[in-house]
Amino acid sequence: MARTHRLIARAARLWWAIRRPRTLGVRALVLDGEERVALVKHTYLPNWYLPGGGVKRRERFADALARELREEIGLTEFRLDRMLGIYRNGSEGKDDHVVIYVVRIRTATADIRPADALEIEAAGWFALDRLPEDISPASLRRIEEYRRGETGAGDW
Repeated sequence: MARTHRLIARAARLWWAIRRPRTLGVRALVLDGEERVALVKHTYLPNWYLPGGGVKRRERFADALARELREEIGLTEFRLDRMLGIYRNGSEGKDDHVVIYVVRIRTATADIRPADALEIEAAGWFALDRLPEDISPASLRRIEEYRRGETGAGDW
């Protein structure tokens, strides 16, 4: 099944390269009470990423974020702390704009798990100073902006 997801992702990237659509996305820098960050590893991409995904037509950003956190890591109890930034990602042939939120869980810690095994291979909490070596460069940049207390904008 992971192979099917990878093939679909490749076909989508080819379509985007031809059509160059504008898309909207959300991601969350989810923190627990110990200041650990939640990361996910997709079945169709290498590396660890901040959880999130696309915003559907007529969907509010906060609603899309809640849906993606539920669908990817089974998280339903959280509060939006602040917006970290808005970024443009043109790397896949799309004109993609991504809003990153800082999110805090409502308890000291929470079990997170791959809620959709077809999409998410693994999910876990990581100390901000002990991130996995294979974290995506963009996710690492967002975490570093958070640690410096910056609000970001610009390219993904």
